[in-house]
Amino acid sequence: MITAFVLIKTDASRIPETAEQISAIQGISEVYSVTGEWDLIAVARVTKHDELADVIADRLSKVDSVVHTTTHIAFRAYSQHDLDAAFALGFE
Repeated sequence: MITAFVLIKTDASRIPETAEQISAIQGISEVYSVTGEWDLIAVARVTKHDELADVIADRLSKVDSVVHTTTHIAFRAYSQHDLDAAFALGFE
């Protein structure tokens, strides 16, 4: 699984609508509204690098109120939460 974080600047008056549109794109697993320089951060999860171009450049970037994006591709995930969940499968 390839994970990318997409930092998004958008029309400030349309942040909720933009987040909803982006979250409906196949390959986008989560969208967060955030404080600071960026308005939204989307998490893209795909199986092949080529799919990032389809999800981000061909769909997400073309949402009307998206002004600018910057994408960061993850190398590794470090999360105690994920490790706990993986080892707890099947246990109550």
